[in-house]
Amino acid sequence: MIGFLRGRIVLRRPPVLVLDVGGVGYEIEAPLSTFSALPDGAGEVMLYTHLAIRDDSQYLYGFANEEERRLFRALIRTSGVGAKLALAILSGLSVAEFSQAVMTRDVATLKRLPGIGQKTAERLLVEMADRLEASVTLPVGSDPLGEAASALSALGYKPREVSAMLNNETAEGRSSEEIVRAVLKRSLRGKR
Repeated sequence: MIGFLRGRIVLRRPPVLVLDVGGVGYEIEAPLSTFSALPDGAGEVMLYTHLAIRDDSQYLYGFANEEERRLFRALIRTSGVGAKLALAILSGLSVAEFSQAVMTRDVATLKRLPGIGQKTAERLLVEMADRLEASVTLPVGSDPLGEAASALSALGYKPREVSAMLNNETAEGRSSEEIVRAVLKRSLRGKR
């Protein structure tokens, strides 16, 4: 496997870039988030990579950080999600935004991405809930619901539990602390 490449960008044409590594040009497909993280100019860059070998071809995918690569790998293990759709997801949502959408079971956010309909969005919510805990860092959002989700996860709740707890919650002028207190009170009442 090729874990990462360090070199100089010689071609930048999303979703493809060519990286010159010691005189060898590697053609790499990357999400738009990676392109926006790359520096302007011809300086040296490092990309985390994923190599996919098919019967008749080889594809190299590049990512600006390890979190994106982990999410990409988790996505392509999902039924009906190939590399192209995984790149589209990473181009449309950050790792934190995707994690929050899965944890809060936000089908609407996923359906806004190109190539994702109702069935694919629902399948992603089901299959990715368990994988997120092991594959990506949970979001630290700037919105109260994202922060509440992170706080509940830090307290030891699993992604499915967090999703269920926050299912009908709205931020509407409340801080993340207020949301967490309300959710925990409701949860404790339910266990009695």
